[in-house]
Amino acid sequence: MSNVLFYKKPVAVNREQHRRTKIGAVPNMAFAATTNSVPLSGVEFIEACKEYPIVFAKVGDRKVPVALLGLRDDENLFVNAEGKWDAQYVPAFVRRYPFVLAESSDDQFVVCIDEDSSAFNDKDGQALFDKKGANTPFLDGALNFLNAYQAQMKRTEEFVKQLDAKGMFTEMSAKTELADGRQFLFNGLYVIDEQKLLAFKEKEAAELLKSGEAGWIYAHLISLSNMSRLVDRISART
Repeated sequence: MSNVLFYKKPVAVNREQHRRTKIGAVPNMAFAATTNSVPLSGVEFIEACKEYPIVFAKVGDRKVPVALLGLRDDENLFVNAEGKWDAQYVPAFVRRYPFVLAESSDDQFVVCIDEDSSAFNDKDGQALFDKKGANTPFLDGALNFLNAYQAQMKRTEEFVKQLDAKGMFTEMSAKTELADGRQFLFNGLYVIDEQKLLAFKEKEAAELLKSGEAGWIYAHLISLSNMSRLVDRISART
């Protein structure tokens, strides 16, 4: 899963190039309409589990938690015909748009912006730099959000890595069927094996509780009941 998913023209924010650039309000979420999953950080699980299935997708040699937004390729069931997000909680991966941190060739992160976004202009909205070329409070706020998001994703990566090392994941295998007979098979996705969790030693369980990550695990397990809601959303569209 790409870190610049649905960013069509991401470019590094440049003090000279973007001296007069302004960012208006993002009018709608149509930019994410063809994205059927987005990465989640662990701290988002508690809110996300109320509306989305949270599963783990394999990316290279690691597993990444994602909010499942659709069952078919190029379809986001949470973006309606007007481009509005049809859920109470919007994942941080989506909320940060049109900004993104992109990894450079020297393993550093560069602040980028999608120049293809309708929010990107030189007339209306919030300026990125002031007349002296210094960051505006708006840009600093965006940077703070991106850095906090990146820190949480790093913490989540370590959390998943530890669970994977303990053999806690099992491949998800399930099939759902619409009233008209169409079937959807879930494979290539992973879930945490609750039985293995219950077999944790007392010290391991205590560490999970103390870190707050036990809550993440149970939020993930609870979220799996939302699979049927995705089927309902497909039925409502067809």
